[in-house]
Amino acid sequence: MIKENSNIISNGVMLNAYPDSIGHKLSDTVNMLQNEAFKDVFSLFYVLPTFFNSDLDRGFSVIDYNLNEELVSKSDLKALENLNIELKFDIVLNHLSVNSPQFKDLLKNGENSKYKDFFINWNTFWKESGTLNKEGIVIPKEEFLNKLFMRKSGLPILKVPFPDGKEKPYWNTFYQEINQQEIDVEDLKSIKNISNLDAHLICDKVIFTIINNIDLATFNFKAFEKHKKEILEIVYKKRTFLGQMDVNAKSELVWDFYEETLAKVKSFGCKILRLDAFAYLHKEIGQTNFFNKPGTWNYLDRINEIAKKNDLILLPEIHAEYGINLHDEVAKEGYQIYDFFLPGLMIHTLETSSNKAIVTWAKEIISKGYKTVNMLGCHDGIPVLDLKGKEVNGTYNKGLLEDAEIESVMNTIIERGGRVKNLYDPSGKKISYYQVNATFFSALGEDEKKLLLARAIQMFMPGIPQVWYLDIFAGKNNYEAADKGGSGGHKEINRTTLTNKDIEEGLKTAIVLNQLKIMRLRNTSKAFLGNIKINTSNENELDIIWENGNEFAQLKANLTTYTLAITFSENEITKKMTF
Repeated sequence: MIKENSNIISNGVMLNAYPDSIGHKLSDTVNMLQNEAFKDVFSLFYVLPTFFNSDLDRGFSVIDYNLNEELVSKSDLKALENLNIELKFDIVLNHLSVNSPQFKDLLKNGENSKYKDFFINWNTFWKESGTLNKEGIVIPKEEFLNKLFMRKSGLPILKVPFPDGKEKPYWNTFYQEINQQEIDVEDLKSIKNISNLDAHLICDKVIFTIINNIDLATFNFKAFEKHKKEILEIVYKKRTFLGQMDVNAKSELVWDFYEETLAKVKSFGCKILRLDAFAYLHKEIGQTNFFNKPGTWNYLDRINEIAKKNDLILLPEIHAEYGINLHDEVAKEGYQIYDFFLPGLMIHTLETSSNKAIVTWAKEIISKGYKTVNMLGCHDGIPVLDLKGKEVNGTYNKGLLEDAEIESVMNTIIERGGRVKNLYDPSGKKISYYQVNATFFSALGEDEKKLLLARAIQMFMPGIPQVWYLDIFAGKNNYEAADKGGSGGHKEINRTTLTNKDIEEGLKTAIVLNQLKIMRLRNTSKAFLGNIKINTSNENELDIIWENGNEFAQLKANLTTYTLAITFSENEITKKMTF
């Protein structure tokens, strides 16, 4: 039985974009939404976290939760309120930026910092359960290390310099970026008993290590090895770094911060709060440190109590295999859940002309009463891991697709230009693909008929439909941006900024206007406040109807020809759209 744990929110269509996804600032998106073509299309807007002050991972490395005044103004928020659009934001529970006030205070004051326990010192955490290596890092015992769920290769740490000159490893599950600056002869003046020629030779060696990405700590300076400690101190002082530093939820200061943050986002008009990376927050020796139980549930209950005080609805973000049934556990606690299954299922459905998998999932949502937010494209990739089955306590729970079918979906997207994000074990070995990054339009082979049908099916699926801005305009893979983006560049393939001219030109095309027609129906028809039924049909067809009193909306789709018809009532008059 599902607990009642949420307030009533709009069941309409949700836009998803960064503040600067369109034009240069949030005001440009507001201007788009004020255009007559977008009238009554959206009831909700998920604004991604460059809304706040941040520095890495396109907003998900938050410095603080104040308005990013370069992109957002209070007048933008007032304009969205006037459009009757409710807002959804992120709180990144697991981590904060190295440039956050808390971490900067830690770096400045070391052991005397008020925030010395706000973040997780890796060595302190594992001190009694591992061995210190020659680099000064505690390596957890093998039985603990092998259990850790890794989001990147190598240990999840970032070594940071402290006032005493020592570097200490801090827990860093996600992204980091270290930039080593070259040194010159002037920088080496403090080293005694070296000539000008020696200084030039040392500089050359340092530059060599930077160019070839060699760890200076292990580099042999040969004739200058006796000066290595001094050289390293000079080099490290010129190093800059960014990172998403895991917070220590056992510290009450962290919970004070959550209290302050939830009150702040409420003041900005937030109604729905997405809990990004919350499943990584609870950490305990001997567990995977991904959705540890019961610790994660305890944290979720506690954050929910803070949310209730601020009239916020929580949306926990979970990427996990279907076979683990975490989505079911979270839903039973009364939370809304992300439908990360729909994107991969949609591609499978359209590529195989078979309704079996997507109907199975839709019927599960309906029968179990899940409250979902679904999507096709989004700021991240297209999930594939989520569709898999999983062995749990010796029993294999089937996935929504077979492994061969998932592999086929992934290969199809890659063949059409997608980029892959993987998961790793502690040694750095790839253990699984995670998601494939592509625009949804490119993943569908840049076929406008498939995109329109996918959008129609999404609008008729149970749950709140979330729509990525780029998909509305049939955005294609941006390979140039992906190539320029470095280690995290795979995500940039799907984040092209649209100019106001792009919007103007897009609104002249059938693929944009027809999507908006279907989305407007979904957003305004009272039928979608009623009950949904999946009618029996041939395998290559879909027949979905929503009914609410005298109001109805029905989708009939052919999965072979990618044609569709929508019959609906408007003020008790029956109307029809065909595409």
